[in-house]
Amino acid sequence: MPPNFFHHLHPPTIPSAQARWRYTLGAGGIAIFLMLVLVVTGTLEMFYYIPTPAEAALSIQTITYLVPFGGLIRNIHFWSAQLLIVVSIVHLIRIIFTGAYIPPRRFNYLLGLALFVSSILLNFTGYILRWDTGIQWALIVGTNLIKTIPFFGNNLYLILIGGTEPGSSTLIRFYAWHIFGLMIVSAILIGWHAFRVRRDGGIALPPPSLRTDPNRISRFELVRRETLAMILIFASLLILSIFSPAPIAPPISFSVLQSIPETASAPWFFLWVQQMLKWGDPFLWGVVVPVLVLLILVLIPYIFPKPLESELGRWFPKSNYFAQIVLCVIVFIVLILTLIANVH
Repeated sequence: MPPNFFHHLHPPTIPSAQARWRYTLGAGGIAIFLMLVLVVTGTLEMFYYIPTPAEAALSIQTITYLVPFGGLIRNIHFWSAQLLIVVSIVHLIRIIFTGAYIPPRRFNYLLGLALFVSSILLNFTGYILRWDTGIQWALIVGTNLIKTIPFFGNNLYLILIGGTEPGSSTLIRFYAWHIFGLMIVSAILIGWHAFRVRRDGGIALPPPSLRTDPNRISRFELVRRETLAMILIFASLLILSIFSPAPIAPPISFSVLQSIPETASAPWFFLWVQQMLKWGDPFLWGVVVPVLVLLILVLIPYIFPKPLESELGRWFPKSNYFAQIVLCVIVFIVLILTLIANVH
């Protein structure tokens, strides 16, 4: 059987040991598949979504309840976005816990982090596009954090919101960022990231002289496994979408934008930030601390001990225990804060 276009996207063969699910978790490929699902379902939603304050929430209701299969498409879009964040986190954890960020993969590690941040921002802007009472915390508190940045925070806020406070131009700004700005950036990053994976030699491996398993699998077997993963993921999305619909709430009005009800909550991926904001200074806890967390992740390949080449291709190499411990501490703190915020 001659290779087709999809086969040519993969190397002719890859090491069998590092191609196992228990090593890769399939996270990178699943993330790309979820992005494709988001593009397709998001494009279908654009035919009915109206990005104006008066019509946005109503058009969401029209998609959900009146358009044939509209509710299912919206639910798939919603759950794909949530799973993308989860899978991206799993992928990041896998990269650090296997030491797969050493040169020449260090730059691609940074591209992956940039793609992770853009995915979060896409999720956040898509969350705002609902324009219902469920997005009040994100719209008011989330955007007001930008004002706390010294020197240029107010100018950034004006660019993002389109005025000194949320108004008629705010929604179209978020729509433009979501559809054109962030999607274009994400598409470039995905292509660049995938290209660098191939250019940097594919899966991180020890030198040939130190490999204990010489077996390899063909690109045909790899595509077969990826196809199976896509089928399973899409089936999971369908089940979630049928039995757990995406959130929907009454339309928001400008008269209530200046106050936040006690029940208002951040999106789940920002609940840890919401909890920290209760401790005091919004700039410190809402801007500085998240940026420091991101900075620590960025610096892992540069300031922590480099994993030994002989320990690549397997989980938990001893030579990068320090990076693993730091990541565990970060994940543990974020999870605890998220759970506390969710309970309260």
